[in-house]
Amino acid sequence: MTFSDLDAGFMRAAIGLGARALGRVWPNPAVGCVIVSPAGEVVGRGFTQDGGRPHAEAIALAQAGERARGATAYVTLEPCAHVGRAGPCSQALIAAGVARVVVPMEDPDPRVDGKGLAALRAAGVAVETGCLAEEAEALNRGFLRRVRTGRPMLTLKIATSIDGRIATGSGESKWITGPRARAEVHLMRARADAVLVGAATARDDDPKLNVRGLGVADADPVRVVVTGSLALPRSSHLGQTARDIPLWLCHHAEAEEGRRSAWEELGAELIQVPFQQDGQLDLSAMMQLLGDRGLTRVLCEGGGRLAGALIEAGLVDELVCYTAGIVIGAEGLPGVGGIGLESLALAPRYRLADVARIGPDTRTRWVRS
Repeated sequence: MTFSDLDAGFMRAAIGLGARALGRVWPNPAVGCVIVSPAGEVVGRGFTQDGGRPHAEAIALAQAGERARGATAYVTLEPCAHVGRAGPCSQALIAAGVARVVVPMEDPDPRVDGKGLAALRAAGVAVETGCLAEEAEALNRGFLRRVRTGRPMLTLKIATSIDGRIATGSGESKWITGPRARAEVHLMRARADAVLVGAATARDDDPKLNVRGLGVADADPVRVVVTGSLALPRSSHLGQTARDIPLWLCHHAEAEEGRRSAWEELGAELIQVPFQQDGQLDLSAMMQLLGDRGLTRVLCEGGGRLAGALIEAGLVDELVCYTAGIVIGAEGLPGVGGIGLESLALAPRYRLADVARIGPDTRTRWVRS
């Protein structure tokens, strides 16, 4: 189907609205909606609110009121057809008298999966699909990944020197990249449902893993740590803030009971993950468990060993690499640990999606081929 420039412009505006909900609405999709009167005037705008309700369509329809009658609704994902805490958005659009609905794609959630569009068509609403489908797919890649595979989308962020090092041989890493790159990482955290690190990073860096410097309230992601034995200092920033910002600890069955109870008393949620044959935590199973808890977008920030294990397991959907103009040398710590590669032909390959200059650094984004 061919769409006009106006259609594309309104849908792009809806996608921009939907992006405001990223990291704040899981397990729901981040949806945007723009309602345009027959005269071409925007009469309603909305995006999914914190926690997933109200939906974007409900917000936009409330703004539009009677002006929604005969209007066109641009929605970034098929309007829902199931009854949850509120009525179906497809029925709300019908009741408001909307004449035309434009969407990029159907919602693969089994509770929807074409039912919303079918209801609209049955009520005489003109439905058109495919407008900016690729951009809308990118907006909700995490939601779609979880619906289709059961696990969240995983983005691996690495900040390295030109020669791919994340720290000197002594472990010094603050700061390889500049302030603008670090500010971008906080924006990435705000748009993620959870941020993931390994036990070594949690012990050595004592990170907060919260969102700072953006002036946005309640934007902190869930903090997830892969720590098989739960051997983390409870006096750390993570331990002391476990009741304020959710902290999930992924551990194995043999973690000491005393450590388990101590972390639970601090407010952490414990997630038991099965072993692989090599004795390491099964990261694929771990990602499924995170999906079971509703996460759709996970940002991994380190360290090198965890990064390598996730890549080797085929779990990294997107690599975001910040590169600084310094050289550390072979003594430094590599950004990615061993992945058991025996030949170049077996190397995981990613496609370059975009490149940008961020202050004195560069950012490249790669997606799995």
